[in-house]
Amino acid sequence: MTDTTATAPDFDVAIVGAGPVGLALANWLLRDTDWRIALFDARDAEAAARDPRALALSHGSRVLLQEIGGWPTRATPITHIHVSQRGHFGQAHIRREDYDVPALGHVVQYGDLSAALNAALATQMQRYPNRLTRYDHTPVERIEQLPRADGTVAPARVRALQGGPHEGRHPLAIETEVVVQAEGGLFDDARKQAGGLSHARRRDYGQTAIVAHVRCSAPLEGWAWERFTNEGPLALLPQDDAQGPASVPGYALVWCCSPDEARRRAGLPEDTFLAELSTAFGDRMGPFTQVGPRHTFALGLHAQRIPVDRRVAAIGNAAQTIHPVAGQGFNLGLRDAFEMARTLRDGATPAALARFARERAFDRAVTIGLTDLLPRAFAVPGRPFGHLRGAALTLLECLPPLKHGLARQMMFGQRG
Repeated sequence: MTDTTATAPDFDVAIVGAGPVGLALANWLLRDTDWRIALFDARDAEAAARDPRALALSHGSRVLLQEIGGWPTRATPITHIHVSQRGHFGQAHIRREDYDVPALGHVVQYGDLSAALNAALATQMQRYPNRLTRYDHTPVERIEQLPRADGTVAPARVRALQGGPHEGRHPLAIETEVVVQAEGGLFDDARKQAGGLSHARRRDYGQTAIVAHVRCSAPLEGWAWERFTNEGPLALLPQDDAQGPASVPGYALVWCCSPDEARRRAGLPEDTFLAELSTAFGDRMGPFTQVGPRHTFALGLHAQRIPVDRRVAAIGNAAQTIHPVAGQGFNLGLRDAFEMARTLRDGATPAALARFARERAFDRAVTIGLTDLLPRAFAVPGRPFGHLRGAALTLLECLPPLKHGLARQMMFGQRG
């Protein structure tokens, strides 16, 4: 079928996915362009606000979010990062005072961030009325790109199902100059294939992350821990818990291990789980004393080699799902959104999307490469390899330029 029509499309930009990355992009586009925007979300703002997951936001991400008024009121600062490996020598420390920043990063709840960005978007919509149309409870079924007779590509067509689960759903189709796919998901989530972007680099790490909120007997305020074990990384990120005593700091736990071990540990009694966690992490903060509900997520790499196909682009988890080591996934996605908005200022066109892909290539390659290398390098068994990794950590600690380069990559990435 060939589309030969030349009528104006319904929108200039359609954003598929109203998670934090999609919301940030919508905020920037409303503020900085005159484009007509459609925002699709399979859920609604209230559902996202209830999401309990923790996100590690770098200092650079805080700067970007504050630009659009999307910084949540509740955020726990990270002032010191300690990196080590279990059973071997070598450690590295990254301290905020070495970089003249108030914090290296912050830990926030996904729901809090979504609520802040939705509030910022509501303010923008009042300031710029009739520029953005929200389609909540509207899952996108497919995105079509039809050729014209002259070989060019007609405006993209987004086909969705509109209506809440109790209202009955009906088909919806809109046409738009460009589509930004911002609806990602987990490693094994098939939705990341939407929009025709299928040339992906993929790796199954054979690891599952146990995610929970924990407390210990001797917490160190502001300290984050990245502890490499033979099973995978074990991260503890400082996070205040709204349900717990405000005077007792808690931690967001991300414990990577084999799928079988993750299933076993997720089902252990609380005291047994805490004892195994104490054994794996060590006694730096005393025994662990409490754990909240435990959730598990399969881990892997799924990264589009070129996150653009004519009028469709992918950002955030739709473009790359990466290992949680060093907490870089959301930060990379937010930089995607910022650069996408900057690129679209000059035109909502396939040429602009192609330029976006070129300009994002280096930052994506560095961040994806780093988060792919670390969990695999630290999982190689054998004492000689453990000694090599210990030497590498010691070298990192003893060479400030090398450590500063790593720290700045984690805080700011490779933004243009």
